[in-house]
Amino acid sequence: MLSRWIGYVVICLGFVACDTSSVDVETPDDVTQSGAIGLSELTRLDLLPQFKRSIRVGSFSSYDRTGGNDDGFSGDYSFIRKDDEGLVLAELDGPGAIYRIWTPMPTDDVFAFYFDGEAEPRLEIPFRQLFTGERQPFIAPIVGYGAGGFYCYLPITFERSIKIVARTDSIQFYQMNFAIYPDDADVTTFDGYDSAESREQLALAADLLGSAGDNISAAMAPPGSTVTTERRSLPIGAGETATLFDLAEPGRIVGLRLGPASALAGKPRDVVVRIYWDDDPEAAVVSPVGDLFGYSWGEPAMRSVMAGTADDTSYLYFPMPYDRNARIEVSSERAIDVQGELDWTNVARSSDEGRFYALWRRENPTSVGETFTFIDTEGRGHIVGATLQAQGFAPAQTGFFEGDDQATLDGVLSIHGTGSEDFFNGGWYNVTGRWMSRVSLPLSGCLDYKNPLGRTGGYRFMLTDAYAFDQSALVTIEHSPTENSFATDYVGVTYLYSEERPTMPFAIPPAAERRVVDPERIVFRPGWSVPVDSFSFRNMTVTKIQEEFEGENTRYLKVRAEGDDMFGPHSVGFRCELPEAGTYAVSIEAIAGPEQASVQVYRNEKAEGESVDLYRPARMMSGLVPLAELDFIEGENVVLLKLVDKNASSAVLGLDITALTFERVR
Repeated sequence: MLSRWIGYVVICLGFVACDTSSVDVETPDDVTQSGAIGLSELTRLDLLPQFKRSIRVGSFSSYDRTGGNDDGFSGDYSFIRKDDEGLVLAELDGPGAIYRIWTPMPTDDVFAFYFDGEAEPRLEIPFRQLFTGERQPFIAPIVGYGAGGFYCYLPITFERSIKIVARTDSIQFYQMNFAIYPDDADVTTFDGYDSAESREQLALAADLLGSAGDNISAAMAPPGSTVTTERRSLPIGAGETATLFDLAEPGRIVGLRLGPASALAGKPRDVVVRIYWDDDPEAAVVSPVGDLFGYSWGEPAMRSVMAGTADDTSYLYFPMPYDRNARIEVSSERAIDVQGELDWTNVARSSDEGRFYALWRRENPTSVGETFTFIDTEGRGHIVGATLQAQGFAPAQTGFFEGDDQATLDGVLSIHGTGSEDFFNGGWYNVTGRWMSRVSLPLSGCLDYKNPLGRTGGYRFMLTDAYAFDQSALVTIEHSPTENSFATDYVGVTYLYSEERPTMPFAIPPAAERRVVDPERIVFRPGWSVPVDSFSFRNMTVTKIQEEFEGENTRYLKVRAEGDDMFGPHSVGFRCELPEAGTYAVSIEAIAGPEQASVQVYRNEKAEGESVDLYRPARMMSGLVPLAELDFIEGENVVLLKLVDKNASSAVLGLDITALTFERVR
């Protein structure tokens, strides 16, 4: 891949004490060094440090204008006005560009794009085809879908104006990010990218965005430069800090790889990386290694184009220009051997480029009534990415992820999102096949979703849709549907370019304040999305039920059996993932009643604990009923429940289970 940039050289393989090699970067002819607006922004990533020419960035979205949580459900806020044709979703005077379109619910309704005051739309397209890759020039992976969301990053440019109309009476959730440029900016109105040159550029952008996990450092280097790769293997003792790389001449880093990822992983977050620019005594990048590369609670998780982990090596590909020198240090609370590769060129930072910064922040707990802050800074720059690890304090609840993201740029609320997973191009958490497990897309994804632990997280990198600011930037995210009413444990990393050092403090806290904290109580609710491992071979039905019960909306798994199974008492088993090995007290919650059996935990066909009779003359919540204390491994465990007996008064052999609860004993 990326052969347009990379010339042939002999590359030395493997890590040694110190080794170097070099790559020449060819000169593309698609844009000059003076800047890029539109499609070139997806191919000329070497220009990412340049301060943006935009005079305003913002978004249109379906967020609830009343401050509530109706962020598209009713459709009341899913347009800016109505006209005879339908719903006007966006309307802007230019020059400018629509850089990102997102929804979790595309439809076949036609969207009409009007440019520069023209009476007829230049583009008419079913909403769904903006994302599916089936229609030129909306090709994958510039457009795509996954983790419950649909995204389009094809720049839709306009010289004088744009209006986007949905020919329908109602739509629900949507976001559209845009940038407006000064009148003298070189912006050409969208023409479908039909020319041979445009199609070549499209193919190049698709190639680049399809390179997640590959070495794309050459795409980060200025045309005509030579990329030099240095390799080092360095032992670091417990409590020590070591310099991994030290560059003593002007230049820019275009790629950093550290490994082995399996050795850097861990819940203590006890290995920290720091990057320094130009004799600044304070680090510009300071983060636990894993979190910088998109780990999920200590485990490698992210595999994006810009950063992530592949083949047991964690990588970061951003152009990082500096004036005089650069230094990368690694600190560790335990003995470790670190293997590093650094790609750099000798092209120094220019006056129109910012320095690269990465801020690690943790709020544990978050403050009730106040948003979590990714960054709050003064000066000039642009934000190009963020990760978030979000841990709630109540098991089996992730309602904190209903919170909206907000970006206040130069004192103006410019971007208001519709929900936390929406910010990361996802949708519909706790729904199988959507925001339910780790998903890595080129520029965004789900780091994890574990409802029983009350845990989730995501990432997003912003190439064309960077949040540019001239005076100040405040980026926050809520941690509840409204009013930030849930206390949580939030960890975020923000990636940005800035003219000066960000004014928000971001020194790394002591090791004890960085460690992942796993919940002591974990609740699995089979009426939702807990995997059923198995149930009886015959004469059993399993059904998910939702009903109003005792004044609450209740979901449960309804198990009914009759006669005999082939291998003894009827059974149902659940796959339960636990964050740590140990001994746990296992309890059950159910709707007790006249159709309930006696239940007992079995392991390797051995009964554990005592059987519990869930029969009651009338239906009622059982409360928490202890079953047994058992040892479990970290990760996935199967818990098998057997319907061992039936009360003489019980009409049916059944189980209406609402929850399985694990409480750490030791």
